[in-house]
Amino acid sequence: MTTPIAFHAGTPIKIAILAMGGQGGGVLADWIVDMAEHAQWWAQTTSVPGVAQRTGATIYYLELLPESAVQAAGQAPALAMMPTPGDVDIVIAAELMEGGRAIQRGLVTPARTTLISSSHRSYAVSEKSAHGNGIADPNTVLEAGREAARRFYCFDLQALADEAGSVISASLFGALAGSGALPFARNDYEATIQRAGVGVAASLKAFGLGFDAAAQAPRTPPFIDTARPVDSIPEKASHPKVQGLLDDIRQNFPAQAQPLLVAGLRRALEFQDLRYAHEYLDHMHDVRALDAQFGGAPKDWALTTAAARYVAVAMAYDDVIRVADLKTRAARFERVRKEVRAAPGQLVYTTEYMHPRLDEICGTLPAGLGRAIERSPRLSRFLSRYFRKGRFLRSGTLSGFLMLYTLAGMRRFRRRTLRHQIEARSLAQWLKLMSDTVHHDYDLAVEVVNCRRLVKGYSDTHERGNSKYQRLSLAASQLLGQPNAAARLHALREAALADDQGDKLDSLMAQTVSAPG
Repeated sequence: MTTPIAFHAGTPIKIAILAMGGQGGGVLADWIVDMAEHAQWWAQTTSVPGVAQRTGATIYYLELLPESAVQAAGQAPALAMMPTPGDVDIVIAAELMEGGRAIQRGLVTPARTTLISSSHRSYAVSEKSAHGNGIADPNTVLEAGREAARRFYCFDLQALADEAGSVISASLFGALAGSGALPFARNDYEATIQRAGVGVAASLKAFGLGFDAAAQAPRTPPFIDTARPVDSIPEKASHPKVQGLLDDIRQNFPAQAQPLLVAGLRRALEFQDLRYAHEYLDHMHDVRALDAQFGGAPKDWALTTAAARYVAVAMAYDDVIRVADLKTRAARFERVRKEVRAAPGQLVYTTEYMHPRLDEICGTLPAGLGRAIERSPRLSRFLSRYFRKGRFLRSGTLSGFLMLYTLAGMRRFRRRTLRHQIEARSLAQWLKLMSDTVHHDYDLAVEVVNCRRLVKGYSDTHERGNSKYQRLSLAASQLLGQPNAAARLHALREAALADDQGDKLDSLMAQTVSAPG
């Protein structure tokens, strides 16, 4: 537990709260002010809206001063409205990266600041939209917090709030109380929640969980294990017709690749049908045979393991049909209800923003009709007028749901669509490039497989990723037979993942492909 902040004559306690929209940062600030005022303290709070990331990040700034200090000074205090770097006593962050931002801004100092942060993540737009793994390393923030703060409390306060059926502001309030950083008793905190009169029982439960977690917190927050556990291979399939495929994986593929093969099999089944799952395993048998022929065993079957993932991703591409399918699943509606904490019987309507381009519309049509429209400039210009603006659709209404459900039902016709023919041709070309490459350079062939990571999403995202993938495929052909070809293609792939527009990739390609190894 932190020693309560020492008072200096006329100097207030300074608190910064960093929270995103919907996390109750304003409620938390109001609770602290209410608690202080009922204890006969002077209190002031202001808020500074941040940029529109993750529904908006706001800094709430509070200054608290006991009445005795005011009387000793003989005049009303002049309280600040903004936090000053190096001059904050307590920083409360409703999400781990917001704690990191507070450290970056200089609000956290080793000799003074108590930092209380939830360890959970709400990913920023830049993290979600990155071509590669754009998720920031949480342990970087933990390491910085250990060095920057006088006392650092960090645990999953969102999970505690969910357990109590409340919001994170209540568990943060409990963590503040449990830290002992403020000179108020637990009864003062709980009385504040009771005076608010909204969701009192759930808020008190979340408060208690946060209080206990802070009171029992280790001196140094442990690092977060970011490794993804490997799924076990199920003994039995959920359907008899799938059992043969599962047995095929277990009997005919290396153990290293089996978890990814099972995941790929599930994705192919979910995307299309049983015949499509058979096609997936047929491709993988071909890859496995090549892997065995060209030395896969000593290399831990790297080619088969990489292909198990990306062949499934290439086959289960994101088209309009799949998007509609995902938006009409019962699990999705349940997840939305859980996220908005809807009460039983309460109606929840989700408004979808959809902006399909003419390319997506043509891709959903029969291949002949879709190509005819794309090849006709006059017809394309005419139809493009109707797809310049996005559309809002309420998927919870009968009409909106039926529209999406009907579109999702077009899955049975997917093999006849223009988009499927394009994706099937791209898959065949990629597998041929991999096959041609492995005959000469095993490691380079593995990198060719991994380059498929760039192709994902739909609309503009798919177009940008596919453009960079095509450039890397060309580079792979040019690098074949050169020294360190695999390492050089790997560097190009990393540059492509880190560069949204591809400008750095083009520059690096000009140097890498033409330069000797």
